[in-house]
Amino acid sequence: MTTTANPAIGQSIEANGIRTNYLQSGSGEQTVVLVHGSGPGVTAYANWRLVLPVLGEDFTCYAPDMVGFGYSDRPADVEYSVQTWADQTVGFMDAMGIEKAHLIGNSFGGAIALRIATQHPDRVEKLVLMGSMGVPFEITEGLDTVWGYEGTIESMRKVLDFFAYSRDLVNEELAQVRHKASMEPGFHESFSSMFPAPRQRWVEAMTTPDDEIRKLTNRTLIVHGREDKVIPLETSLKLEQLIDNADLSVFSHCGHWSMIERTADFNRLVRDFFLGAPTKPVVTVEDE
Repeated sequence: MTTTANPAIGQSIEANGIRTNYLQSGSGEQTVVLVHGSGPGVTAYANWRLVLPVLGEDFTCYAPDMVGFGYSDRPADVEYSVQTWADQTVGFMDAMGIEKAHLIGNSFGGAIALRIATQHPDRVEKLVLMGSMGVPFEITEGLDTVWGYEGTIESMRKVLDFFAYSRDLVNEELAQVRHKASMEPGFHESFSSMFPAPRQRWVEAMTTPDDEIRKLTNRTLIVHGREDKVIPLETSLKLEQLIDNADLSVFSHCGHWSMIERTADFNRLVRDFFLGAPTKPVVTVEDE
């Protein structure tokens, strides 16, 4: 995906006026754009490093860093909002010559994908929403902790405790790695400015009106970890009700990191969904 010493740094292109870092994998006929979540120090690589090589076997995949995250630029006058991130993503597609693509959105990336699909239905093929925001809910302690990250190793430990179901994943080594990543120049400054307290207002700001979501006709796959402490499962249940052509898969023994805790299951499900293989029932629980 990249030949640089830092695997999170790929190529760059100007997208809606923002120099955007992105990773690319594969060369298939169908195109997939993956939109990451909003954790401290997050990058497209951190979210999708286990997904891109697998999906790249069948598709052409692009994973951009949203403005304010990772190695994309951080313009001083940028307004961090779901509309800004949606416009950047559409601008990225324009710059890359992508007329239409499948979208995968993780958490806050799901809210971005929903905004794009409702505003630009002609640009979106199939839609995957994983632990997605985009509808109203009462902010969880987990999300409040993630968005309120203070830049210390102790704060990172607390954040990681909410992200994963498996205690094997949230060890001290991961905490050190993620803390170091979150404190690269400019990373914490931009992140801490995005979601200041009180944070319930930012949950509301990330929503798309129900009536707009109901208009979606895209084949949609919704994935959620049953034990997710960051975005409640109820959000995906609501999305499955709103989107007429949606299926929902719930992973057991899984927190907010479906693509990391249940990598093989997630990759298989998404690959089959995009390739048009038979779908799961409307609601399934994937057992380990």
